[in-house]
Amino acid sequence: MRVVSLVPSLTEAVAATVPGVLAGVTDWCSHPADLEVTRVGGTKNPKTERILALAPDLVIANEEENRAPDLDALRAAGVEVLVTEVRDVPQAFRELARVLAACGAPGRPRWLDEAEAAWAAPPVPERRTTAVVPIWRRPWMVLGRDTFAGDVLARLGVDHLYADHVERYPRVPLDELTAARPDLVVLPDEPYRFTAGDGPEAFPGLPCALVSGRHLTWYGPSLAEAPRVLCAALRAAVR
Repeated sequence: MRVVSLVPSLTEAVAATVPGVLAGVTDWCSHPADLEVTRVGGTKNPKTERILALAPDLVIANEEENRAPDLDALRAAGVEVLVTEVRDVPQAFRELARVLAACGAPGRPRWLDEAEAAWAAPPVPERRTTAVVPIWRRPWMVLGRDTFAGDVLARLGVDHLYADHVERYPRVPLDELTAARPDLVVLPDEPYRFTAGDGPEAFPGLPCALVSGRHLTWYGPSLAEAPRVLCAALRAAVR
């Protein structure tokens, strides 16, 4: 079995479960750190000719992270492409099981059971908080409707203020974000790399939680520790 992964979180999931099947991954696939396979470009601009040269049995992709024209080009060349859709935590577990089975996993991995157990009863604060969740600046973009990260936060007691927006990742002017007066600003380190010196200064007077983008947006082995890691970062910001 030869698999090319165009999704960083799926790369980690497959590598942890079916070692040796990955023939190619994107430049953004950072976990596991010691993965030594062919890099095939970015998630939005994969090099299809490089993928085809690897003669994969399967390419795994995601409807949000990857572009339809790239996937159509692979299919036109005779490659099987499995496309996931992940908008909430339960769907992530279903899609992970489907991907791993398609990649030849002999059974259900322990990490997936541990992740489901962790999310069956995540730590929830005594009171819910409201938040805005920027994912980019210049221009400012935030989580909107129907997103995996938004569902993750909601399950941890954080309701983001643009959950009912018509767009999934709306552009919102900074003055509107601050005028919304959320209890909290959640700043992940991906896709934009917010840091202590790049992000919080835009929200004076508002608590800011710097969180791991891998734990907020990835669906894979990191899901097992995500509730604990994210809750610690959120609690630290609102004390």
